[in-house]
Amino acid sequence: MNKSSVIRSFARESLAGNWLNAILAYLITIGIMSVVSYLNVIVLLIEGALTYGLYVYYIGLIRDKTSDFNLIFKAFSFSGKNFGLFGKTLGLYLLMSLYIFLWSLLLIIPGIIAAYSYRMAFYLLIDNPDIGVTEALRQSKKMMYSYKFRLFCLDLSFIGWVLICFLTFCIGFIWLAPYMITSQTIFYEELRREHGVKVNIDEKESDAIGINNKQ
Repeated sequence: MNKSSVIRSFARESLAGNWLNAILAYLITIGIMSVVSYLNVIVLLIEGALTYGLYVYYIGLIRDKTSDFNLIFKAFSFSGKNFGLFGKTLGLYLLMSLYIFLWSLLLIIPGIIAAYSYRMAFYLLIDNPDIGVTEALRQSKKMMYSYKFRLFCLDLSFIGWVLICFLTFCIGFIWLAPYMITSQTIFYEELRREHGVKVNIDEKESDAIGINNKQ
């Protein structure tokens, strides 16, 4: 696993020439959430699907240096049992939120630890679409064992930029958020390779989501 500074460098390389598209993908997702934010139930229902779609977009950006805005809405598919991919992303988001909430009831620190433990769940679901919700959480927890502090340090390395963004009345987050998500996605990629986690996406599905399925 590379140091946070190296991961951030890789993120900048991945974003080179793609900053505008990465920012637009982030703004589309956040914009939709903001528009419906006054209806908490709607946010609850779609946040999992939008998170999934945004992560698919950034995985494509990392692996293939390009991505399609339509991927943001990839999880709004209701074909199959239990409302298809939409139902699965909704279930993952709700169960993950529940676990983090329950751990937070103990103290704030256990809640933070739980949040980092399950941070890779959506990525794992993207690369292994046949696994269940609980399995995605279990694999994320296993993958993040001994790596939670490393990811925390990566997040913490952006603290200077966060403070600058507040000085710009939060406008700077338009650039910082894609930078942070790209860095997190690279962190997942390195972690996946270290753990030997395979990408189980068939060629048809790989083309559909716009990313290759190289191991």
